[in-house]
Amino acid sequence: MTAPGTLGILMLDTRFPRPPGDAGNPASYRYPVRRRGVADATPARVVHDRAAGLVDGFVEAAVALERAGCRALITSCGFMVLHQSRLAAAVRIPVAASALLLLPLLQASFGPRARIGVLTASAAALGAAHLAAAGARSDTPVAGVRADGEFARVILGDAATGDFARIGEEIVDAAVRLAQATPGLAAIVLECTNMPPYRDAIRVRCGVPVFDLIDLADLLMR
Repeated sequence: MTAPGTLGILMLDTRFPRPPGDAGNPASYRYPVRRRGVADATPARVVHDRAAGLVDGFVEAAVALERAGCRALITSCGFMVLHQSRLAAAVRIPVAASALLLLPLLQASFGPRARIGVLTASAAALGAAHLAAAGARSDTPVAGVRADGEFARVILGDAATGDFARIGEEIVDAAVRLAQATPGLAAIVLECTNMPPYRDAIRVRCGVPVFDLIDLADLLMR
């Protein structure tokens, strides 16, 4: 039986560890969560193959979580923003497939001259279609973690173990590169749901507010 006020999470099919703060870890929330996995939805298939052949499975999981009594839904990968419209149309509760949905709100909040940057798991894979699906500006500055680092090996490669201190360093380094390359940067949105454990370190190093999918989940759950 699902407790009242439960958040549903559509989970990728992964084995890598999810430390506290990760959007896929129930301990990251102040309210109960219910997770439902989607078979064969590996990080590589969702990030690089745009979840081809998997969307029906995500829709079925969304419907099941709604029927179980969840109040709102999120996914465990921001690249699912490409399928935001279909997921939202499948249920009657609010759905946030990605933290990228925060971009239009933050742009309006900070003003048209402000630059709202995106830190992503893969800058090569995140393109114009993802920004358009989120309703974001096409010139949104984007930076990703290194493609040959520990983050890529563990998270995108779905390894069972990893050096999370090194992963944190790679994420913060990528955020610093984003800030240095973006004059007028007002805020950073973390596309990747595995990055929130490092949001405070990013904020300190970059000197700007940092937002993620957990913030959006909190908004929907209110």
